[in-house]
Amino acid sequence: MALNYIWIFFIIGAFVVALINWIFLGDASTFQAIIESTFSMSKTAFDISIGLTGTLALWMGLMSVGEKGGAVQVMSKLVGPFFSRIFPDVPKNHPAISSMMMNFSANMLGLDNAATPLGLKAMKELQELNKKKDTASNPMIMFLVLNTSGLTLIPITVMMYRSELGAASPTDVFIPILLATSISSLAGLLIVSIYQKINLLDKVILAYLGGLVAIIAGTITLFYNLSPEQANAVSSVAGNFILLFIITSFVGLAAYKKVNAYDAFIEGAKEGFKTAVTIIPYLVAILVAIGMFRASGALDFIIDGVKWVVQDGVGIDAAFVDALPVAFMKPLSGSGARGVMLDIMNAQGADSFAGKLSSMMQGATDTTFYIIAVYFGSVNIKKTRYAITCGLVADIAGVIAAIFLAYLFF
Repeated sequence: MALNYIWIFFIIGAFVVALINWIFLGDASTFQAIIESTFSMSKTAFDISIGLTGTLALWMGLMSVGEKGGAVQVMSKLVGPFFSRIFPDVPKNHPAISSMMMNFSANMLGLDNAATPLGLKAMKELQELNKKKDTASNPMIMFLVLNTSGLTLIPITVMMYRSELGAASPTDVFIPILLATSISSLAGLLIVSIYQKINLLDKVILAYLGGLVAIIAGTITLFYNLSPEQANAVSSVAGNFILLFIITSFVGLAAYKKVNAYDAFIEGAKEGFKTAVTIIPYLVAILVAIGMFRASGALDFIIDGVKWVVQDGVGIDAAFVDALPVAFMKPLSGSGARGVMLDIMNAQGADSFAGKLSSMMQGATDTTFYIIAVYFGSVNIKKTRYAITCGLVADIAGVIAAIFLAYLFF
């Protein structure tokens, strides 16, 4: 229901702003911009879905091999104690556990092409446990919110953009981004745990979270003194090695257990193709609404209003407001947020306060509404319950953390 209200707000809001521009400013071009955006974004949504088809077929095929060969069960045991506590409604050794673990791992390594198919696979498996097929279950919400919080150990893309735009030290945002995205993820975990009455002070949960903190600290130590080129090389090798190791392990274990790996792959790949087709209407709906809202100039009005309140109304330093377009755009569109970030760095400089903060905001969270549309759309979930609220709370926590850390570091 919440997504319905948001969708309506985007469309009606875009029309109202266009009317204001026409009646009070004499500018009727906004109507054309909005209509052009509807066609453009509907095509973009379709292109994204078609682009996902091959990747979905590949990874869902490989997951099928892993399930039948036993590799998935091995992986489930590694995270079983932790997942059994934050996903208490998911049975031990259920295939969804391994799919979720692999999705989180791919996200942390910045491997988006692998993360999305694995996430959709996990959502389908969670739907099998769901008693109300049109309503998001507790495990689905926890999984989705942890995805929208965007925990990434290596924000290599942001650092490379900073390098290309002439930043003196492109990696200077690495630690602040890592801290901000960690805070966002912890906030998401906390708010969902409150809703679902999960005890985060459990010894097992604390032990696993401590291990994650150790991994983050190790990543910081490794990457802090590397140049963007070195960081990119190390990240690329590590990511590719891990993916190739997983593929080889899945196929190798299936061969060892005399499973027909080829047939298992084809079976899973067919499901991947069906999933890609299923998400097209959901992507068209959300991306068109977002495109209309952005094309109308409504987002610019909001940002200008915030700047006026902060600077003229409250009278505090409004330097952070110049980077807020990224924060507003990121939950709506990853490519849109990236474009805004690059525009800010081009206009004010990669090493300006706004340039650094926009980089941090880009890396701190993920595209909440896109993820909700794709993940819930893939299993025909219509009632999202508190998923959007928790996802946005995690986003806001990440943005606030980014602003605070930007003032602290820069």
